Amino acid sequence: MSRYILGALFLTFIAWYLSYSATRLDRLHNRVETSWANLDGLLQRRAAVAIEIARSEISDPASSLLLTFAAHQAREASVRDRSQAETGLTGALGILLETSTDISGANEQDLIRELKDLTEKIKMAVAMHVDAVNRTQMVRKKWFIRFFRLAGHAPEPVTYEFEGDVL
Repeated sequence: MSRYILGALFLTFIAWYLSYSATRLDRLHNRVETSWANLDGLLQRRAAVAIEIARSEISDPASSLLLTFAAHQAREASVRDRSQAETGLTGALGILLETSTDISGANEQDLIRELKDLTEKIKMAVAMHVDAVNRTQMVRKKWFIRFFRLAGHAPEPVTYEFEGDVL
């Protein structure tokens, strides 16, 4: 009789642990999605600010065209092409900020200040997203997670190349 009770307790513990692990993995996937949504919103805002900078007095016509193209490409890029587009926008913004010397207008100074604030926020969001992805990947690699297929049909979270760039 005590063997049956111990067996039932053991099976109950295993079921609880698997349920706990599945819930934890679900929360980690949710954290990845939330961090990506936050990062994506900041990147979209950066592209919008880049377009505003391209239309301002800061940039010359050639730089304005390059920056506008890079910003639109970053906003419209598919998931597959996102890394290349964001890296292109980062490069275009870097070139523009290096070459522009006359930032005298209040509107232009506000745009540059907003761009710098967004850059800091993006760095933080990238760090949070990479951390969420790494933690989720670490949990997904555990043998019992794979054996019992606790991840379900959730795709493997990934980081993008541009997340390693210095934005």
